[in-house]
Amino acid sequence: MTMKRPFQATLLLAQLCAGAALADSDGIKVVANGSQASMAGSADYFSGNAVVDMLFSPTEYSQVSGAHVTFAPGARTAWHTHPRGQTLIVTSGKGWVQEWGKDKQEIHPGDVVRIAPGVKHWHGATASNGMRHIALQEAVDGRNVEWLEQVGDDQYAK
Repeated sequence: MTMKRPFQATLLLAQLCAGAALADSDGIKVVANGSQASMAGSADYFSGNAVVDMLFSPTEYSQVSGAHVTFAPGARTAWHTHPRGQTLIVTSGKGWVQEWGKDKQEIHPGDVVRIAPGVKHWHGATASNGMRHIALQEAVDGRNVEWLEQVGDDQYAK
């Protein structure tokens, strides 16, 4: 019995040291607001004026990325899909989201839009109001989106 106690004490000490090592590692990382890249939405993937402010990128343990996207009135994405779907959280303004073959839907601050994997869609501002949302998506084999054709003015106006 006396041999078990030193072993248990050693095991406990090893666990405490391992916990301290984890506390000193990157167990929690704060990404400061504004420290990530901000870029104009590419004309290949957006119509109108859009700004993409990256919030976070995939890591070694998570393939999720996030961005705060700002659309000027009339701005929108091209049609696109996501291999693991996408979640949009509207933070300001008024916008539209549309699934291919269906009517567009109006979205407002506080709305959460869940888009299933592989669903062809677009999203952006209304013609007269800007809109801002957080976009969350997960990569598969390093890709989180497949960009398709632009949303034409006639499609956008419908």
